[in-house]
Amino acid sequence: NDLKRDRQKATIGNLHRLGVTNALVTQMDGRLLGKTHKNAFDRILLDAPCSGLGVISRDQSIKVSRTLDDVKKTVVLQKELLSSGLQALKVGGTMVYSTCSICVHENEEVVDYALSKFPNIRIVDCGLNFGKPGFTRYQHKRYHPSLALTRRFYPHVHNMDGFFVAKIEKFDEFKASSSKEEDKEATKGEADNDGEGETVNNDAAKPKQKVVTQDRNDKTKSNERKKKKKKRPLKPRKPSLETGDKDDNDDEKSNQKFNPRDANKRGTKRPMNIKTKDKSLASTNNNKAADIAKKKQKSNAKVTKPRRRNFTSDIGGSS
Repeated sequence: NDLKRDRQKATIGNLHRLGVTNALVTQMDGRLLGKTHKNAFDRILLDAPCSGLGVISRDQSIKVSRTLDDVKKTVVLQKELLSSGLQALKVGGTMVYSTCSICVHENEEVVDYALSKFPNIRIVDCGLNFGKPGFTRYQHKRYHPSLALTRRFYPHVHNMDGFFVAKIEKFDEFKASSSKEEDKEATKGEADNDGEGETVNNDAAKPKQKVVTQDRNDKTKSNERKKKKKKRPLKPRKPSLETGDKDDNDDEKSNQKFNPRDANKRGTKRPMNIKTKDKSLASTNNNKAADIAKKKQKSNAKVTKPRRRNFTSDIGGSS
């Protein structure tokens, strides 16, 4: 069975080449076999569609064409095909699940999902002397310990394409869904339908009341929005402790040069040149400058030195 018609040509050609006469080729969705052919087959080989990550050595384009979303989609399809194939398998029959991928999500995770969903199946030894055992743990995930009986094949180790094989045996028939659950679902559906009918009648009987309540709700909401949008009164500003107008002080501060060595821990700085417009401060500064100038004059006063007499001239004159 295969869903694609083009691939059926290769299978039919191989059957004729090998001389197989008791084979039937079908083209349908494999997810429907569990319903149409329940407990019908003794042996099933499920070569599930996969991402093909084990064939990268032959086809390098897979590294570029495949994405993580593609892997997630194939995982969902593989789980559906595996569950359908197990439903179509007879009690005591065996099923082989295989993929040409080495991704854990498409191999061990799918088989572990089937083991948790169908408790009447078990993994059997594949009977292969080569290959590495499957993973029972991967990162933070833990799988069923019987997955060690599965086999993995790597291109760089076994000189072949990457591959995964798991052999599953069905030892008991699956339990069918109880009729009580179906009755419950049916009653739920009827109750939902009845409830929908009653709501329609109520709406038809009282359309005006609902409209009125909606209008009132709209008005109340609009009033609340208006109250929120009202501007709050501005708080009065605190008067500044500094003398003079604010604008003048701002201009003075912008023109002042601060000494970087005089920065305290609080971040205060002392201006290098204080410029004030107050007359009182200006007069005090002028008085200080005059006192400093007087002190300099006193300290730097010229001292007259005594003149030396020229004794030689006096001696010559007397002679």
